[in-house]
Amino acid sequence: MRIAALFAFLIVVLGCASLIGLAVRPDPWYATLDKPPFNPPDWVFAPVWTALYVMIAIAGWRTWMREGWQSRAMLLWLMQMALNFAWTPMFFGAHVPDAALIVIVCLLIAIVAFIREAWPRDRVAAWLFVPYAAWVAFACVLNGAIMVLN
Repeated sequence: MRIAALFAFLIVVLGCASLIGLAVRPDPWYATLDKPPFNPPDWVFAPVWTALYVMIAIAGWRTWMREGWQSRAMLLWLMQMALNFAWTPMFFGAHVPDAALIVIVCLLIAIVAFIREAWPRDRVAAWLFVPYAAWVAFACVLNGAIMVLN
């Protein structure tokens, strides 16, 4: 049961992320945007997000195994997933960097809230979200810089 649930979390998180990534790809609009000098090369994003999504899935699985669906930590985990999956269509699909910035700031708040909520009961799950928080904080700055430059 435990291993099957872990695989289910991995499949759902990585599968949804892949589907969104395939459905909403950077297009010519993105290529024409002015980007700050700290903008990473495009090839960096896929491996970073893949590693992060694996950690996100494991943290969600650990939280679900410990607390079920009804806990505050699980609600925060689900909330951050919804916000995470909303950002790509907002930024790359709708081409609305200012609205995307609001989404990603809310995502960062949900990530930090999950870390805080998980910390007393499952430090592993909390620590799994720390690199995610750091990357999303960077992404907030990057999103904001792109918005200002364009």
